[in-house]
Amino acid sequence: MNPQHTHELLQGPGPLLLVPDAVLLPEGPAAGHAVAVADGSFTSVGPVEELVRRHPRLGPVRLPGQLLMPGFVDAHHHLTQSFGSALAFGEPSEIFRRVWVPLEGALDEESAYVAAKLAALEALRGGFTTVADAGTRADVDVEAVASATRDAGLRCVLGLVCNDADDGKAAAGPERGGRDHGGRDRAVLDRAVLDGTVLDRAEKHLVRYEGDPLVHASLAVSVPEAATEETLRRTARLAAEAGAVVQIHVNEHLAAVERSLVRHGLRPLEHLHAIGALGPQLLAAHATLLTPRELTLLADTGTAVSYNPVASAWKGNAVAPATAMAERGVRFGLGTDGTRGDGFRLAEAAEFAQRLAYGLATGDSSCGAGWTWLEHATRGGADALGLGARTGTIAAGLAADFLLVDVTTPELALSWDLPWELVRRGNRDQITAVFVEGRLRLWCGRPVGWDGDALVRRAARLAHEAVGRAAITRVHPTSTTARERNTAR
Repeated sequence: MNPQHTHELLQGPGPLLLVPDAVLLPEGPAAGHAVAVADGSFTSVGPVEELVRRHPRLGPVRLPGQLLMPGFVDAHHHLTQSFGSALAFGEPSEIFRRVWVPLEGALDEESAYVAAKLAALEALRGGFTTVADAGTRADVDVEAVASATRDAGLRCVLGLVCNDADDGKAAAGPERGGRDHGGRDRAVLDRAVLDGTVLDRAEKHLVRYEGDPLVHASLAVSVPEAATEETLRRTARLAAEAGAVVQIHVNEHLAAVERSLVRHGLRPLEHLHAIGALGPQLLAAHATLLTPRELTLLADTGTAVSYNPVASAWKGNAVAPATAMAERGVRFGLGTDGTRGDGFRLAEAAEFAQRLAYGLATGDSSCGAGWTWLEHATRGGADALGLGARTGTIAAGLAADFLLVDVTTPELALSWDLPWELVRRGNRDQITAVFVEGRLRLWCGRPVGWDGDALVRRAARLAHEAVGRAAITRVHPTSTTARERNTAR
């Protein structure tokens, strides 16, 4: 393959007839297959000879040594937190109050846009073609985030935060008419519910991006206690009617579970079920602390989960029982939670975390047999986001969101079981190209049509300014400071 010539062919407007070494279909890699792409979608997928006959006017673009596979789907991200990703290292759980809320509160329109575009660039470099943003707390129009992902060429499920109550900083909420822990008048929050402000914004957001090829509206609530029961019920209903999802952090940390037990006598997931907020429209972020009863609730209601294994390792209390979810038919995708944007490493972390948390103790040497994590990193994630009919699979009629992966590298060339090898030995350096909505967005790690290096330089400047003015509180020192203290002892 002549890289420069191939790059020029792929960058054209299309339609395209692509002939790789193999195409990764749901049932496995299919050698001797090709795909036709036009107007942003796959128009046909099948044996090379059949597609060449069907499209006599298209010159086949031969892609020797390349696997064509679905793009990864990040089922849980916080795009405007990219300026502070490393601030989470070594920190205990529930850092959102000490780090993320102050950081996002220090962002303006420009810095929110740049932070989101920086995260989008990292996602594309890691093979993600879709990300779900769980809503920014920055005091900006969410169009800043939409514009950033659109300009980068990344598909985005864009959350609008619908919080309208105390965020759970206390075991019991303030009395009506008192003040919450953010210093706001609770009566103002009550009036916001009564006059429909939050729900009006939600309704407008759900129709704002109708017809947008890359941005899909979603609603979000930070944690169940951050919204009134009425708002939780009505956002669930609005999302269900619109075919969208509501993203809520659920059962992530012990402290959150205990707060819910004190307030409601129910765990967070049980509480959402009791008020009628569970269902296919809910995307429960993390869900690491689940009882057998809660697994049954997820399966019976069709509620989806984003399994975020790297976040569990970096700042969690537990690992979500994803192998049990798969066995019980619980819908779930894989999410980064903004930790690192590498789809292959995410799939490997998903398998590895299950092995350490559950497989070793039970003698389960398979832990999903490899294909489970590849599947939930792609079409399972798309389904969890309500986009299963749009993306996540190489199939005629779906969006042409896909990767070209170099399978001639030392890690993948001697292939005996490609799905397992992609999970265990794949990495983003092997990604030759990323396509979203049928357009080439990334080539050999660099964005197409815009200057990624300039964005990184701009982000570095704005990040220093934003972090400098944010009232961030860290518990853990930097690694160099920790080393100095340890050496001094």
